[in-house]
Amino acid sequence: MLRRAAKWEGNAMQVGNARYLKPADLPEAIPVFPLTGALLLPGGQLPLNIFEPRYLAMFDDALASHRLIGMVQPVFGEHRAEETAGDTPSLCQVGCLGRITSFAETGDGRYIVSLTGICRYRLLEEVRGGKSYRSFRIAPFITDLSASDDEQSVDREALLAAFRAYLEANKLEADWESVERASNMTLVNSMAMMSPYGPAEKQALLEAPDLKTRAETLIAITEIVLARSYGDVDTRLQ
Repeated sequence: MLRRAAKWEGNAMQVGNARYLKPADLPEAIPVFPLTGALLLPGGQLPLNIFEPRYLAMFDDALASHRLIGMVQPVFGEHRAEETAGDTPSLCQVGCLGRITSFAETGDGRYIVSLTGICRYRLLEEVRGGKSYRSFRIAPFITDLSASDDEQSVDREALLAAFRAYLEANKLEADWESVERASNMTLVNSMAMMSPYGPAEKQALLEAPDLKTRAETLIAITEIVLARSYGDVDTRLQ
């Protein structure tokens, strides 16, 4: 099912019980969760399975304060699986801030969490606070907090054609009733977050300057993947 996990009210974003309107509504520094291949976008929802002690501590601290976590990818080629306690891998400069909107303990030491995207941000400088996890000062993309006015600029027909071609090529099904009901923003961002593409493609989708560009980027990536894997992409997209 495609759904928007946050809503825009006037010039503010409502996420859970919190409203975000201006920079002062966000902390200057946030804890960051580096995760290769994970994509969170404003208004989207990202499920997480937390088990490493340092990130369990990070979520404990966030729950006790602002409930905010910054998702970000390590620079491509540097993987979390290779980290040790003393490693500080390079991170991509743009990530997405999320609010913890769902939280459960499993009984075996893990947390099952859902983050709802608020806005993208740019990393500024690392904050040394003596924690086992990393924190950074950030510059938030404040325009993400306002309702997008470019939904009508999305080529919905081309986007759905690419989506349908990908599903058919991979013998997959979709809930077309939900797809047809979804707004352009929900459709583009949900498809981008669920897409099975690599870290570089996910980062390109995250950094797209507007919804129209994100949709065009998603279509282009899908066409490239189909052409490489199956050929005759033009026929599939008709």
